[in-house]
Amino acid sequence: MNFLAHSHLSGNNRDVLFGNFVADDIKGKKFENYPDDIKTGILLHRQIDSFTDSHPLVKSSTALVRQDFGKFSGVAVDIFYDHFLAANWSDYSNEELSSFVRKVYLNLSKKYYLLPPKHKRILPFMLAQNWLVGYANTNDLDRIFQGMDRRTNYISGMDRAVDVLLQNYDELKNHFESFYPELQKFTSNKLSELTRVK
Repeated sequence: MNFLAHSHLSGNNRDVLFGNFVADDIKGKKFENYPDDIKTGILLHRQIDSFTDSHPLVKSSTALVRQDFGKFSGVAVDIFYDHFLAANWSDYSNEELSSFVRKVYLNLSKKYYLLPPKHKRILPFMLAQNWLVGYANTNDLDRIFQGMDRRTNYISGMDRAVDVLLQNYDELKNHFESFYPELQKFTSNKLSELTRVK
């Protein structure tokens, strides 16, 4: 899953959301340097990634686009799934997407000093281009993918990502719609466990 889903799955605790958002760049035991709720978010992120990467439906999505993206297939699917979440947000949240995203951006901005270096670099672009809302439409999504293609020195195939998404749209959407409720249930249970352990 990508930025929007990780944020959505974090519950109501802003520090848990922060940890979940930045966890990809907190390697090994470095999470122990953070306050308890941020640590919980980092550990939750790792559990979400483990559940997602091993799930048969996600594996099916990845296999479907592997010939287009090779080793970057998982990254593409993560963003495709964020697209389906954003485009069908009202199916998964009672809060408007733009309102939810504003809170995420504000939370990250207030804790800018705690962001890992990579997130400090990308946050200004994320805010200026409103990535999390932009996932919902293919024009903004294409711009995001084009930027990723540049950052991978044009070897990721991301310049064609929106075309690949549209070619496989119904099948990928069906995968997401079956998978995401399972992930929500898993995450809710895991968050309860992590909170009790503290």
